[in-house]
Amino acid sequence: MGFKLNKIKSLVKKILLFLVISVFLISCSKGDRGELMGNKGKKFFPDKPTGMLLIPSGAFLMGMADADMAQLENAPTSTVSIKAFYMDETEITNGEYRQFVNWVRDSIVRDALAKRAITELGPTPSQEDLDTDNSINSFFPKYQVPEDVADEEKNGYTKYKEQWSLEISEFDKDTYNLNNEVDIIWGREDYPDLAYAEVMEGEFGEGTGFFLSKEESFNGDRTFNTKKIEYVYDFFDAAAAVKAKSETRKEYFKQRTIQIYPDTTSWIRDFNYSYNEPMHNDYFWHDAYNDYPVVGISWEQASAFAHWRTMYKNQYQRTKKKEGQRLPSFRLPSEAEWEYAARGGLESGTYPWGGPYTLDSKGCFLANFKPNRGDYASDNALYTVEAKSYWANDYGLYNMAGNVSEWTESAYDKGAYEFDSGLNPNVNNGAYANDSTNLRKVVRGGSWKDVAYFLRVSTRDYEYQKEKRSYIGFRTVQDYLGEDIGIDDNPNKVF
Repeated sequence: MGFKLNKIKSLVKKILLFLVISVFLISCSKGDRGELMGNKGKKFFPDKPTGMLLIPSGAFLMGMADADMAQLENAPTSTVSIKAFYMDETEITNGEYRQFVNWVRDSIVRDALAKRAITELGPTPSQEDLDTDNSINSFFPKYQVPEDVADEEKNGYTKYKEQWSLEISEFDKDTYNLNNEVDIIWGREDYPDLAYAEVMEGEFGEGTGFFLSKEESFNGDRTFNTKKIEYVYDFFDAAAAVKAKSETRKEYFKQRTIQIYPDTTSWIRDFNYSYNEPMHNDYFWHDAYNDYPVVGISWEQASAFAHWRTMYKNQYQRTKKKEGQRLPSFRLPSEAEWEYAARGGLESGTYPWGGPYTLDSKGCFLANFKPNRGDYASDNALYTVEAKSYWANDYGLYNMAGNVSEWTESAYDKGAYEFDSGLNPNVNNGAYANDSTNLRKVVRGGSWKDVAYFLRVSTRDYEYQKEKRSYIGFRTVQDYLGEDIGIDDNPNKVF
């Protein structure tokens, strides 16, 4: 009996060994049997961004289907085809834009604190120095790679830079990451040490740090200097490179530095002999206006926001356990995309709800604008309203007419409809190419201070890209990768 049992055990071991060897051999083989199988890559599932809706691919009649009341002759009708994209359900709100402003502000302060920590501690601080609580030391960059680190501890890229005498600086962000885990101490009475105070307040007295002097502050309140809130980013000017037929790419990589804080004085500058000081004082920062559309934003600032939103989301993608794939960029919509989305799938409509009237069956206005020869109050709002107000159009988008006019990516040209493409048309000089020849950018939708004519989905208007108005905001879009489900099955359709 024992002999048989041992024989069975021996046989089982041989079978298991054979299976292990077989699995090993199979795993080592290519597995494609010499056939063309393609590079499989990762499975990609479209992920609808928060607060956005899918606008399906389709074609529409772009241009002025009604009489050209203003006789501008700048929007003749033509058939245009548009690829699917995601679009913000509402205009970008004060709360959403403040997230951008606060992120940039905090990053600038953290960078200054980190550099001061390097100056204070040197490039090779002791662990005891770094572990000191509530001091500037805690802002020392998390991944500092000083030059005298043991060779075996350096990564390959650091060794490569040393080999070819490329710049390695303790102040170069390529060599460290900011420590975002430490909270910034804003209260003067809570500053942990002199170095911290000098960074926040300036080494040469009040007004030279991050805060305005008492003389410049409203009622002497401590106020952050918003001019220091600058967003710096790089971009590739593809349109200019293609136009120039250049064989080199280097000269078309450009950097922009943009002061991103909204111009709250636009509420006063836009209206002479008018009392709009309360809107100037409270509109952007007060919680009462958190869900209202941000205004006082230039085209350049709106473009910077879209770049930050892309960077911020892809930064998160890289932190996932299974690193997520890079997502397409957020951007401003082209003029054609904006009109296509505003129409909501309705052919030849005058307004996003179809039209041709601005009142519903109960006599209520369908948008926030200036009706009845300047009666601002008859639509139940003097200025802007919350971004999610009135009825959404058939794609589920709110306030595509009225409330605030919206920047588009497109440069304005009166005759654009005569020469642009019928496939995803866009008159685009590149992000900043040829600025000297065309500073005008298309704005669409009309605003709270406009008459009904500007609310029409086909009405074209423009503003200069650096201008900041109390009646112009924006919303962003993101390209849809692949092909969408089609207009007839669009899940966003609400009617």
